[in-house]
Amino acid sequence: MNFTPSQVWLIIGIALWVIELLVPLPTLLIAGAMGLAAILVAAIALILPIPALQIVAWMLTSGILVVVSRRFIPKDSHQLKESSEGITLTEIPAGQTGRVQHEGVSWKARCDDPQIAIAAQQKVIVLRRQGTTLIVVPENWLQ
Repeated sequence: MNFTPSQVWLIIGIALWVIELLVPLPTLLIAGAMGLAAILVAAIALILPIPALQIVAWMLTSGILVVVSRRFIPKDSHQLKESSEGITLTEIPAGQTGRVQHEGVSWKARCDDPQIAIAAQQKVIVLRRQGTTLIVVPENWLQ
């Protein structure tokens, strides 16, 4: 069975949309953006039958659509909640790291103020995360 280039791009586009909808882990709109670009290239293929130009058009359109789709993904989807609490498992010496239990998991932690030491078994406020290290302050520091 012989397919025209336009039909091939249309099949690719639909397949990518199906992948976007059915894959258990979200593809963060990348497959959907690439599928939409393939469908747009299917229309272009009717006018420009040159395969190299179709591929370049698909790559450029996919790239633009992926960048534009980033605005629809929540910025905090993989970050910690703001101002959540934890408890120190070990002492956090001034300017050094210790261990904090946060959301049931032990994390490496450092005090936001390098001049303050935090004793073990103290409540702390988690300000942010830097890699695998939590940046914390003592609970009474905010009062």
